Amino acid sequence: MPARFMALTPMVPTGGPLSEALNYYCGTLGFTVEWRDDGGGVAGIARGDVRLNLVENENRQWIDNASFRIRLDDLDAFYAEIRGVAGRLEPPFVTPWGQREVHLIVPSGVCFQFYQTD
Repeated sequence: MPARFMALTPMVPTGGPLSEALNYYCGTLGFTVEWRDDGGGVAGIARGDVRLNLVENENRQWIDNASFRIRLDDLDAFYAEIRGVAGRLEPPFVTPWGQREVHLIVPSGVCFQFYQTD
């Protein structure tokens, strides 16, 4: 029997110092630190069932092409929570295929697409 995939934890470039990224992701987006290796410039963060590994890296090619989708149970509540944050935030909208989304490009340049399915 083939191995079963259990989880996905993307590596997200920080675009600057790890401490600044942690301040943003935890202080602004509500993640918590699960573990941290300052010597390696990496930390694991989580919010609900979503986990990310922040990697201290300023490679613009990686940052500018990094995009992640996160499914939420209440898009409007999340938008109200993060409205006015640093970064480029679009208000909720409906895609041509009928899905409600909020897009946020964080200060480093990484893009997050938050969405809700009914």
